[in-house]
Amino acid sequence: MRILYFTRDYTPHDHRFLSALAKTGESITALRLERRGFQREDRPLPVEVEQVLWRGGQKPARLSDGPALWWDLKRVIRAVRPDVIHAGPIQSASFLTALAGFRPLVSMSWGSDLLRDADSSAGMRFATQFTLNRTAALVGDCAAVREKAASFGFPRERTVLFPWGVDLKQFSRGDGANRLRARLGWEKQFVLLCSRAWEPIYGVDVAARAFVLAARENPELRLILLGNGSQAGKIRQILAEAQEMVYFGGQVSQTELPEVYRAADLYVSASHSDGSSVSLLEAMACGLPALVSDIPGNCEWVREGQNGWLFADGAVEELAKCMLAASRGSHAERGNQELKEMGAAARRTAEERADWERNFPRLLEAYEMARR
Repeated sequence: MRILYFTRDYTPHDHRFLSALAKTGESITALRLERRGFQREDRPLPVEVEQVLWRGGQKPARLSDGPALWWDLKRVIRAVRPDVIHAGPIQSASFLTALAGFRPLVSMSWGSDLLRDADSSAGMRFATQFTLNRTAALVGDCAAVREKAASFGFPRERTVLFPWGVDLKQFSRGDGANRLRARLGWEKQFVLLCSRAWEPIYGVDVAARAFVLAARENPELRLILLGNGSQAGKIRQILAEAQEMVYFGGQVSQTELPEVYRAADLYVSASHSDGSSVSLLEAMACGLPALVSDIPGNCEWVREGQNGWLFADGAVEELAKCMLAASRGSHAERGNQELKEMGAAARRTAEERADWERNFPRLLEAYEMARR
């Protein structure tokens, strides 16, 4: 089978999908729509994957580029002659493929493209509807995505769901000692971790404001903040008064990331929209209880008081109170039995539902469904 994998940019998620597809023995060709501001993935494509050079993939794509990209995509399709095109997000790579008239199309939702962007404007609603009407099979990572697609009339039985999952061997609980925590001198402090991109949709500003409020009351709190993004100036300003209690870790490689998770006591995400968040699954696989916004995607993974806690989306003061509750009283000491049990439950959840090796074959089922 000849598969054309068409994505908006090249991220760690794309690298993972392409690496797994490369092992299937199928003919895999990769196409990239644009290159945006921050370099998201610096590992090369797997050697088995052929990359197509075309008009896209070198700079941010603009609406005015649409006609030229559409015309050149038709040329690429004629040259590659794929049996199926796997494209996403819905309103960018998948929409362009639908415009080009190719079938069978497997559209892959990246979560927020359906859960948030689809209703953001009349133009996005049109692109979503047009694409889904021409999609043979839809791949999603949570039930909320399937239900959103169904609201546009897409048949539920044509949706293949699987969490993108994580490498459970790489992301594991570790053996106790942690070099990063020791280097920071935070062995006795209660450490929170937020690893989301600094973009409005991920609510890192909410998490930062909550941390400042909580740290005023409990000076033993510490925060590891990874990533970067368009809100960098705003977030650093919010954290100015607590900057000595924050470690700005920047961009961390996939190799280093598990060690960072293991340096924390609690994972925090204030995202306003998510499917099955891979960073949440990575944290859970590393044995971290999670404190996350109560959006549908998170609620499919986090059970209140069992493997983590939920707070109302956007509620800064509530999040601060949750941080404090997790860090003091019955949860005061690192290694506390209740926190250990929640971390063990988080790991079990990852083992049961977020195993990448076990989940990936569902994608191949979507390809076969599309061709029938």
